[in-house]
Amino acid sequence: MTALDLAGPVAVVGTGTMGQGIAQVALVAGHPVRLYDAVPGRAQAAAGAIAARLDRLVEKDRLTGAERDAARARLRPAESLADLADSGLVVEAVLERLDVKQQLLRELEDVVDDDCLLATNTSSLSVTAIGGALRNPGRFVGLHFFNPAPLLPLVEVVSGFATDVTSATRAYEMARAWGKTPVACADTPGFIVNRIARPFYAEAFAVYEAQAADPATIDAVLRESGGFRMGAFELTDLIGQDVNESVTRSVWEAFFQDVRFTPSLAQRRLVESGRHGRKSGHGWYDYGDEGERPEPHTAEKVQPPAYVVAEGDLGPAAELIALIREAGIQVREDEEDHGTRLVLPSGGQLALADGQTAVEFRDVVYFDLALDYRRATRIALSHSQDTQTQTLAEATGLFQALGKDVSVIGDVPGLIVARTVARIVDLAHDAVAKGVATEEDIDTAMRLGVNYPLGPFEWSRRLGRSWAYDVLDDLHMRDPSGRYAPSLALYRHAYASEKREGTP
Repeated sequence: MTALDLAGPVAVVGTGTMGQGIAQVALVAGHPVRLYDAVPGRAQAAAGAIAARLDRLVEKDRLTGAERDAARARLRPAESLADLADSGLVVEAVLERLDVKQQLLRELEDVVDDDCLLATNTSSLSVTAIGGALRNPGRFVGLHFFNPAPLLPLVEVVSGFATDVTSATRAYEMARAWGKTPVACADTPGFIVNRIARPFYAEAFAVYEAQAADPATIDAVLRESGGFRMGAFELTDLIGQDVNESVTRSVWEAFFQDVRFTPSLAQRRLVESGRHGRKSGHGWYDYGDEGERPEPHTAEKVQPPAYVVAEGDLGPAAELIALIREAGIQVREDEEDHGTRLVLPSGGQLALADGQTAVEFRDVVYFDLALDYRRATRIALSHSQDTQTQTLAEATGLFQALGKDVSVIGDVPGLIVARTVARIVDLAHDAVAKGVATEEDIDTAMRLGVNYPLGPFEWSRRLGRSWAYDVLDDLHMRDPSGRYAPSLALYRHAYASEKREGTP
């Protein structure tokens, strides 16, 4: 039996936004679709809403009129679960409560044939626990679509502890036949995306809670230096602060309150105040009629230094040397020094964020990681009270001469982008080591599921095998809570590289 050769129709139980979206995807792929909702009238209303969206697809030339009419003919509301008896696949998208889903699946198991594939679209509950209510949990699998399901390509195909390989394979091939990009993963809290994405939000909130920078500045640095589509504050406003905080808390609790996933107190206060983001008119930002989006902190224009001395190759920031020369600033190279920094005319040093703080040194300015230093339009700098005013001015002027806006933030280790990327890379390596998913599927999931500019392993290869470990090791020394402790998987990755290079 192939993915498009089901024994019967595709049934969707639960007709909210996700249920309707999944039904539309199956319908456009050519399946007969049955809609059921426990609330009378909702399935009929959902069928009407889907039909209206099909009309819009015709208007946009994404469907022909004949294809729309055929799809409408294949769509049918169901009055009871008994009407789903001939289904080849049932996807539930009901309330995110374990007891509700288990009860529904027990009822479905009494209705459908033994070869019917059962699936859940849960984003936060254990697929294993949901399937534990079934007599035959081997045919049960997670199909986690992303909202809006008709538009976003990613589907996480989640195997519970008891899921048969054949069931997972059928679900995977089904998603691919529907035009989606499936990734396979084990049943772990947050699956792939919601597990590995936690640091993107957590580190931004941590920098804010340390009073090192405001939300607008942090968002601007993540976008303009890190290459992320949106910053953490604006993205959580879009998702909904209550929804995002709930997912974070769910993952944290599922990992037995692992400190690496600790929720943000600042976000909790935002949720408690009813500021849930765009949908409530106010979140981190004000979306009211009179609300104005705050501007990121941007340093005033200053003169660039006449020259810099390059000590070492700057590692992941090596391309800065060429950019500095192109800007007409002399680069003097100190071949005897094996450091990775620039020395400014003041005698102060300019170094790439490495997990240390500026206050530990006599006269240093740290600069943040960038996805692409040539294309980046903003760079974050940090300094301490011991940094000379002239050193900060020369560092600021240097990046301004390269065409970058400069945001000066507080003296936090790892600044913004570097600490975020290092933690994402670490969680990705940890996930692979624990059998959650492959490197390729994790990279695919993070690019398609949350629009990251690079997957974690693409970042890792670009930055060097030991880069993330070194940054986190430095961060862990300054915050020994365990939040930044590098995983054993990342340690092995970095250490194996050193051994191959002949390091004793």
